[in-house]
Amino acid sequence: MRHLVPVADFVIGDGRLVIIAGPCVLESADLTLEIARTLKGYAEQLALPLIFKGSFDKANRTSAASYRGPGLAAGLAILARVRDEVGLPVISDVHEVWQVEAAAQVLDVLQIPAFLCRQTDLLQAAAQTGKPLNIKKGQFLAPWEMSQVVEKITAVDHHHLMLTERGSMFGYNNLVVDFRSLPILRSLGYPVVMDVTHSVQLPGGQGCASGGQREFIPYLAQAAVAVGVDALFMEVHPNPEQARCDGPNSLHLHQVFSLWRHLQELHAFQQQKLTEQA
Repeated sequence: MRHLVPVADFVIGDGRLVIIAGPCVLESADLTLEIARTLKGYAEQLALPLIFKGSFDKANRTSAASYRGPGLAAGLAILARVRDEVGLPVISDVHEVWQVEAAAQVLDVLQIPAFLCRQTDLLQAAAQTGKPLNIKKGQFLAPWEMSQVVEKITAVDHHHLMLTERGSMFGYNNLVVDFRSLPILRSLGYPVVMDVTHSVQLPGGQGCASGGQREFIPYLAQAAVAVGVDALFMEVHPNPEQARCDGPNSLHLHQVFSLWRHLQELHAFQQQKLTEQA
């Protein structure tokens, strides 16, 4: 059985390519709204469904001194402005059970970070809100192990969920993507997302912070679309070198439109071939 995930006025898993994009962490209301309006303009030109992402708290930063975000209340207030003023559905991470209820009042999709994808209480608390969920596959898990994560969520009779590939640990300070993961995750019956920016991250690669290789983002995105995904997740920033989190693996905002257009063309070609083969 193939499940669909309704978000705002579109559905994930119906054959269209959906984009989940925004900064790693919310830095200020003005910058967040600027990025959201720019991305919305690109998405409207290309007729691409878009979900805006931004973390109100990054609880898993490498260093205790690193910027984590504005926090739950202030961050949700910013995301509510994106939803209400810009008109985009919004997604953000929840890290602890106590955050779930407040987050569900604002967010269109709740996201479970990769490091927390096996936390049963968090998964089920998020599922019990009835909100769509995006579950990131842990860097430490094989793709077929996500079946256990799915069972934890469906145990509370929730089926609006997506599964995200974001690379696997390969030695120290490095991630690799095994593209066999995408069809394996798809076989679990839920829409599959490819996180093309965290997958080029170098965890802890700068000692007190993570590094990254943003030059490979377009290649991973094209490969994911060619293999077959329902959505692409990417972190973008107008000045990644000055971003307060994940700058080395964030895409320059000015590069987004041309990449999205190319990915949309590739996706349309793939869909045509699938139709011809049916």
